[in-house]
This record gives sequence, C-alpha cells and structure tokens, in this order.
Amino acid sequence: MSVEQVSEGVHPLHWYKSSYSGSGGGDCVEVAAGPDAVYVRDSKATGNGPVLRVGRDQWEAFMALSRP
Repeated sequence: MSVEQVSEGVHPLHWYKSSYSGSGGGDCVEVAAGPDAVYVRDSKATGNGPVLRVGRDQWEAFMALSRP
C-alpha cells in the first residue's frame, strides 16, 4: 500500500471525524473523500498538520481488512 503526504489542494474537502473519537480529545482522525483518493489527517492539527493521500483501491483494501 502506498500513501503520500500532501500539503495543498485539500482544503475544500468535507472532513468527517472518526465515530470512535470521544469528547475528551486524544487520538482522533478525520477522513475526507476526494474524486480520486481518500485523505486522512489528525483532528488536532487540521489547519497546519500533515495530510495523507490514499488511493481509493488501497482504501477499499484497508476497509475490507478492518471489517469484522
């Protein structure tokens, strides 16, 4: 699986926080779907933190492995 860190062109995306994120902070991620990729970022560093770009095929493979 390959991912790349991106720093621009991801601002107009609609981000969703993980349903596992609690109200007390901690380790939380946000995910956004783009036309050709899925983007993942740390919910505590949304403005200036790194963003990972994951291809849709790789994201589907990841999701298939994480389903019970």
